[in-house]
Amino acid sequence: MKPNILIIVTDDQGYADLSAYAHAAADIQTPNLDRLARSGILFEQAYVTAPVCSPSRSGFNTGRYQQRWDGKAGWKSGLPETVKTIAEHLKPAGYVTGKLGKSDYGTDYHTHDARVYPLNHGFDEFLGFSSHAHDYYLLSEEVEAKTPDPHGHSAALGPLMHNETRKSYASGYLTEIFTDAATDFLERHQAEPFLLQLHYNSVHHLIHEVPKRYLDKFGVPEIPRYNPEDGGSYEDYYRTYNSLDPITDKDMRGYYLANLNCLDDNIGRLLDTLDRLGLAENTLIVCFGDNGGSPLTGADNRPLRGAKFDVYEGGLRVPFMLRWPAVLGAATCFKLPVSALDVLPTVLEAAQLERPAELDGCSLLPALRGEETEPLPSRALFWKWQESFAVREGPWKLMRGRTDPPNRAPTSRILDGPDAGHLSLFNLDKDPAEQQNLIAQHPDTAERLQKLYDAWDAENGAIPMSG
Repeated sequence: MKPNILIIVTDDQGYADLSAYAHAAADIQTPNLDRLARSGILFEQAYVTAPVCSPSRSGFNTGRYQQRWDGKAGWKSGLPETVKTIAEHLKPAGYVTGKLGKSDYGTDYHTHDARVYPLNHGFDEFLGFSSHAHDYYLLSEEVEAKTPDPHGHSAALGPLMHNETRKSYASGYLTEIFTDAATDFLERHQAEPFLLQLHYNSVHHLIHEVPKRYLDKFGVPEIPRYNPEDGGSYEDYYRTYNSLDPITDKDMRGYYLANLNCLDDNIGRLLDTLDRLGLAENTLIVCFGDNGGSPLTGADNRPLRGAKFDVYEGGLRVPFMLRWPAVLGAATCFKLPVSALDVLPTVLEAAQLERPAELDGCSLLPALRGEETEPLPSRALFWKWQESFAVREGPWKLMRGRTDPPNRAPTSRILDGPDAGHLSLFNLDKDPAEQQNLIAQHPDTAERLQKLYDAWDAENGAIPMSG
């Protein structure tokens, strides 16, 4: 019997912002995400392919490094017609496919006609938006018509994209709307194998937009929503609250906790629906963050260095959980490095489908069943983001990171170091916070990793975007 596949992606969640982890921040409580971890496998060293959302999502959805077609390694990775997505693998195998939430590949926003639109790369159903961010509340045609700039690349509002049309909401909150739609999808398709990708935009800005009961719980004031009748652009409103001033650092953390608490409650509703419908046992759930916690929202990445936008660990290592009760054990902490590239090969093996040789990831199921761990301990993982790069093999990581600090980096939550912008070598087993640059002590290791990276980088940009 083929398993159902449920992939949950959170947005900008910090590495310490999951209370199931031993390293969790002291102020974090995520009981429903913890419930998922307790009934499945929690990964300590899980990586995405980029420290920002668009390229990271291209990588995990294809099982291939997005640099294979985006040699410049920027925001606009897109999806080539020549590379299959998870949905395009599963749909021909009899799966009904649905996607909800954020669908951001860095290109062709707000259009139904592009390759990146979910119905054009394997999905039967879609409700969501195609941009970096979307207002949590302002979802109506009325507010869209009154706003001078409703469709910015990072600051969008108005109706959601829905299959071949759009859907307007006079009221409602986006996290709850997506959970309601997920419940509806599960109820309608409970009798057939399904792939559901649920990509929440929580906990991305605008982080202060949370139902009042959550704001009250964490002691932060309600901020008036954007009102086009007051004059001014939505982008100006967005940028105002995407910074420290006028929100204090303390309050920003409070808004983050409120937003995350709402997200956690909604994931609990989703798990309850699976239980109620009798689907939990044979549903493979993969849940992870799209990149490291953002320096703009009050996220906590401790004990790691860096944040979203960095190729330090804090930008690349994310909360990651997997559950499949019918096959895998529970309450297991998996310590070997894994990658979001492994999601597609894992799903293909679970669905008893052949793994294409060109995929860059590998199935995690053999290791999780205790059959083998290779190649997980010894394989090299690579990152290229704008002018930064990194390569990890075993405990060793060679990298050159940003020279400029994030535009908002509370030192209480984002560790810094003396070697920004310099070629650095770290032993992550001994120094996960990347504080001790060992390149002078281990030049041979650095040279070997540099050669690995250079060989990988030389292959990038070769895949065409169209056939």
